[in-house]
Amino acid sequence: MFDGFARKLMDPALTKAGAWAAAQGFHANHVTLVGLALGVLAAGMIGAGAPTAWALAPLLANRIADGLDGAIARAKGKTDFGGFLDIVADFAFYGLIPFAFALRDSANALAASFLLLTFYINGASFLGFAILAEKRGMKTAMRGDKSLYFSVGIMEGGETILALTAMCLWPQLFAPIAWGFGALCVATALARVLLAGQVFGRR
Repeated sequence: MFDGFARKLMDPALTKAGAWAAAQGFHANHVTLVGLALGVLAAGMIGAGAPTAWALAPLLANRIADGLDGAIARAKGKTDFGGFLDIVADFAFYGLIPFAFALRDSANALAASFLLLTFYINGASFLGFAILAEKRGMKTAMRGDKSLYFSVGIMEGGETILALTAMCLWPQLFAPIAWGFGALCVATALARVLLAGQVFGRR
């Protein structure tokens, strides 16, 4: 929801960092994989019972890597595989954290399952919209220069980072945060379905 505003603040610094990293020979796909490894580390720390606040460092580093890999790709030249790898890594990360909280405490399992279900539904609406937008040659730069068509929604990357951060800072509140955030993911998916009906319902 506020990703557009956040991008205006962050993009200049990310663009400079991406240009520098590209000049040093860094590859966007390698940064994507490093970011995924950091996400796995964060989830592993949570699931293993470490203080959840400790997991914030690799969790937030994962999100920085997610922004940096795109900046490097724009500096060196984007590839279709790079865009594919990035979205797979993102979805893996978003699923890992709720799963880790379920592993940490079985009392979290139901809320984590609901959140994963809503991530699945929301992700399907996002990817389905992107596929049809590509089929029709639609373009947008509202969320930056992306490999996929990014349709806006109530729950986007910024809101997800805030929710995951809150879970790590207050793990005892994981369940209510997960239920509330999951409900908003469902609302986002439903809004996107209605939008798709308006945009793609006509021949």
